[in-house]
Amino acid sequence: MWALLALFTVKTVPLPPFQLTSMAFAIGGTLGLCWIVVRGDVRSLSKVSWKVYAFGTGGVFGYHFFYFSALRLAPAAEAGLIAYLWPLLIVLLSGLLPEERLKSGHIVGALTGFAGAAIIVTQGGTRFEASGALGYVLALLCAFTWSSYSVMSRRFGLTPTSSVAVFCLATSVLSGIAHVGLETTIWPVEPTAWLAVIGLGVGPVGLAFFVWDVGVKHGDIQILGVASYAAPLLSTFVLVVAGIADMTLALLLASVFITLGAVLAARASRSKA
Repeated sequence: MWALLALFTVKTVPLPPFQLTSMAFAIGGTLGLCWIVVRGDVRSLSKVSWKVYAFGTGGVFGYHFFYFSALRLAPAAEAGLIAYLWPLLIVLLSGLLPEERLKSGHIVGALTGFAGAAIIVTQGGTRFEASGALGYVLALLCAFTWSSYSVMSRRFGLTPTSSVAVFCLATSVLSGIAHVGLETTIWPVEPTAWLAVIGLGVGPVGLAFFVWDVGVKHGDIQILGVASYAAPLLSTFVLVVAGIADMTLALLLASVFITLGAVLAARASRSKA
């Protein structure tokens, strides 16, 4: 689902990022709330501590706030590369969890996956500029925010995934506030743009966060972190199929690195088991 994020976002141009985030999370959160009502599970939301809601909202909104702010202040490729440290950080931070064993294969796999992502994001070249220093710091905060949120979610394994609906709706409100303060409102004109916004709310900015919550709480978090590097790879392939991007040697090389990284991590987890 996250692999569709770039395609849908391209189709919503020229909507400002915080406005788009607010609209998409409003859709995702509302659909999540409807799912909770249909299941008759509304009461479970009242049993969740406000601290958990603050933590979840901080993770989801904080990631997007730091990411979009970084792109405003630094070159997009370099800021994006730093932001994509989050899967590697998930693997490293998972070693702090009491029930997890971090092995060298996990680290090597994560580094290999990051190398593959770097090839895609930078297209083989970088131009780090001193003027973008603040943007790079915000991109790093973005990576730490999402990785910390993902790893710490393991501590809230008993918290129902339905709470993610509240995270999404709160993120929509905060993104709307950021939009009013930082951007000029632009509404979609073409029907395809509206469909893309809805698509974002249903998938990449909706259901994706619910299944991610299940994964980080109950799955193999090291493999989950390394496998996350498939997101930029699959995203680029989707753009190629859609005719928006071209198939390149760099893309194929990145495929090898990311696949190899996932295999190394999987072997390490099998050995750990």
